[in-house]
Amino acid sequence: MTDDSPAPSEGPTGLRALLPDLAPWRASADFRRLWVAGLITNFGSFLTLVALPVQIKDLTGSAAAVGAIGAVELVPLVVFGLYGGALADAWDKRKLIVWTEAGQGLLCAVLLVDALLPEPALWPLYAVAACTSALGAVQRPALDALVPRIVAHEHLPAAASLNALRWQVGGIAAPALAGVVVAYAGPGWAYGVDLATFAVSVVLGLGLAAAPAAHEAVRPSLRAIAEGARYAWSRKELLGTYAVDLAAMFLAMPLAVLPFLADELDAEWALGLMYAAIPAGSLLVGVSSGWTSRVHRHGRMVVLAAAGWGLAVAAAGVAGNVWLVLACLVLGGACDMVSGVFRSAMWNQTIPDELRGRLAGIELLSYSVGPQVGQVRAGGTAALVGVRASVWSGGLLCAGAVGLLALCLPRLMAYDVRTDEHAVRLRERKRAAAAPADPAGV
Repeated sequence: MTDDSPAPSEGPTGLRALLPDLAPWRASADFRRLWVAGLITNFGSFLTLVALPVQIKDLTGSAAAVGAIGAVELVPLVVFGLYGGALADAWDKRKLIVWTEAGQGLLCAVLLVDALLPEPALWPLYAVAACTSALGAVQRPALDALVPRIVAHEHLPAAASLNALRWQVGGIAAPALAGVVVAYAGPGWAYGVDLATFAVSVVLGLGLAAAPAAHEAVRPSLRAIAEGARYAWSRKELLGTYAVDLAAMFLAMPLAVLPFLADELDAEWALGLMYAAIPAGSLLVGVSSGWTSRVHRHGRMVVLAAAGWGLAVAAAGVAGNVWLVLACLVLGGACDMVSGVFRSAMWNQTIPDELRGRLAGIELLSYSVGPQVGQVRAGGTAALVGVRASVWSGGLLCAGAVGLLALCLPRLMAYDVRTDEHAVRLRERKRAAAAPADPAGV
């Protein structure tokens, strides 16, 4: 099958060529509403991301206990991620998003109540982490499946960059603020702000247009989940994106040991900056992401950026100066952003709408299970060989694993959005759906 559409223009040059492409924002009111809601709730969620491990560290003093957050989140993430993908294909995506957002807000209220007790209990922190993981796993496939519906096919890479930019804004401001808030006011304030952001995002979500299931959708079931898995297995370039991200996050995600790394560097004041450094690197790419719309070989960029992430994390584990550590984490965040943009573009531009939710559930596992299990790996390795060794060894293993996957998955390296049969087919389908109906019925 060939694509008869004209070749893309070179686009703007100079500084304008680096600025984010705002076409999805201008063209879709639902995308704007979804983007703003995500910006607000992400800010609050990042406050909790910092407050929760710090509170567990203060209650236990154990790196393994902090790393165990990933263990309790893993099972609900796997189970509900796969089933959430089937739900996203079969149910109204807007309703799924709103109800799960409200549920996560209630769980945040539980954290707030526990933090205000004279002697906060440890078990509610793990229980809420597990339940939040389950609700997030149900919600994320619906969010991912909604974007290709409300954004034009040619604008999907730009939408991926803008969504990542939204995540980075919260990921920089909130951790930096959380480090101060938790240190001087306690975790309760962080949980309280998070609760308020969930309330606002629910109101914005109610304004989204209905997004019912496609006509070809099947009822959520194990058979439906298996159908999505078979499709993913038949697409080796998609499998490559999943495998690369899983390896990168499992082997090189250092978040669980950052409180202990800050202690070793005698820089407890820099903990919030450490959490913010990775999103800061992503932000640098996000605000200069105009170039991403002009890249066509997405698979190669996924591999190169993931390897760069691993090497940057390895350097952070070796560096003895806190500012060098922060610089390495910023570089790692930039590489992770590049990998994420092109993974998302490959997914959204090639997967048909009737399978989008189930494939989004598999994608969720690839980019979420890795960090969760990676927390366990990082915390356990730190307990055995030390914090620094845990960080630098994970980074080197990541770079090596990504290189090996690139050799084993040639279809990932060969992917080109201009000629890939799946991308061409979906592009033509969306073009036909957007074409005006023939009044003569011809």
